[in-house]
Amino acid sequence: MTKLDAPAPESASAPARRGPPAKATAQGNGDTREGILDAAEDLFSKHGFYGVTIREVAREAGVDTALVHYYFGAKRALFDAVFLRRAEVWNSERVDAINRYARDPGPDGMTLEGLFEAFLRPPFQWSLKGGPGWKHYAALVAQTNANPTFGGETMARYFDPAIRRLIELIQQIMPDAREVDLYWAWHNMSGALTLTLGETGRLDRLSGGLCRSGDLESACDYMIRFAAAGFRAVCAPEGRAG
Repeated sequence: MTKLDAPAPESASAPARRGPPAKATAQGNGDTREGILDAAEDLFSKHGFYGVTIREVAREAGVDTALVHYYFGAKRALFDAVFLRRAEVWNSERVDAINRYARDPGPDGMTLEGLFEAFLRPPFQWSLKGGPGWKHYAALVAQTNANPTFGGETMARYFDPAIRRLIELIQQIMPDAREVDLYWAWHNMSGALTLTLGETGRLDRLSGGLCRSGDLESACDYMIRFAAAGFRAVCAPEGRAG
């Protein structure tokens, strides 16, 4: 983990400085800030928001507790900073991908399979190839999506704009779909998506090793087919519950 560089000794005539580091010094040390975020992300993904303290984050990052407070303030602000950092990447890539697909879907026009391929592939690829930080983040999103205290608010704040754009494009493919059905279909897909990206190992044990939760290439392929079939079953007129 990155440690804060030792400060240069002050002159004998200068009074000793107390409190957080000078602003210019802190702003110039982006590696330290990223190291704190990495440590917090790892701990939050394993123990949840309530199972982690600022002191533990500081110890994991190899910095003083005061420095964590200096950069991020309270623990919730640190959690939000962890959540936002990779959410911006996920969202921008997914929205760019579905917008490109909508502009040039091919001779047969947009399909649910093509749209979900564009939307789902980026987070799976980041988890597959982005390194351990992205796996920690995927586990954190899975936890947060299921958190009854603040999960709904957090997911809405960071992911709703991308999801609303996806639903707009689904409505172009399925113009007769009711909004209530679209949102229920998304709700069901969202739970399956975050659980799958969390790589809990549950699938491995349940299938006796036939399936591996870490096989994210296959997981994405199955998720695309599952999502398309699910939206058709829920949203098409013949599949409506009432």
